[in-house]
Amino acid sequence: MPTPDALAAFALAAIILIVIPGPSVLFVIGRSLAYGRRGGLLSVLGNGLGTLPLVAAVALGVGTIVAQSAVLFTVIKMLGAAYLVYLGIQAIRHRGDGNVTDAGASAHRSLRTSVMLRQGFIVGITNPKTIVFFVAVLPQFVNFSAGNIPVQMMLLGLLAVTIGFLCDAIWALLSGTARQWFARSPRRMAGIRASGGALIVGLGVGLAVSGNKP
Repeated sequence: MPTPDALAAFALAAIILIVIPGPSVLFVIGRSLAYGRRGGLLSVLGNGLGTLPLVAAVALGVGTIVAQSAVLFTVIKMLGAAYLVYLGIQAIRHRGDGNVTDAGASAHRSLRTSVMLRQGFIVGITNPKTIVFFVAVLPQFVNFSAGNIPVQMMLLGLLAVTIGFLCDAIWALLSGTARQWFARSPRRMAGIRASGGALIVGLGVGLAVSGNKP
């Protein structure tokens, strides 16, 4: 197992890297502006769940193949970028949608929950740069003399995912709270949802035109 010092050092490194606003933060802010705190938090949870298979892939050695293959990296990157653009366009298209009330509210809420989780999961699992990050960072904190390398890497990866979830959740809450002011006016609300969608589209475009390696 990783030593306590290694765990502490990895946690500190993960916090430093995660709190710096990056693609994940922009995605969460965009979703929170478009769909509120609940939508943002569900997106954060889905994104974290989507990262878990990537952690397992890196721990089992599959992640190294993706990280070293420009073709696989590019294919996954483009799929993720296209999906982000799609999500952003959907938010813009439906910026003026009203809330479902009365009998349909519960069913709508349940549907929205599953949709938000699924969308966040897809965004998380199609982020090849997460694989590259874990491939580059996790081995540096593994206690090789203790054996069980895959298990150690899984533990470190889970720690990073947990830290990422907590930090992104804070961004979701802050952005969702700011969105409440805009909700007082239908016109402002439509504008902020469109802005959130545009932010997600821009993130997808930025991912698509970025280099094959992070």
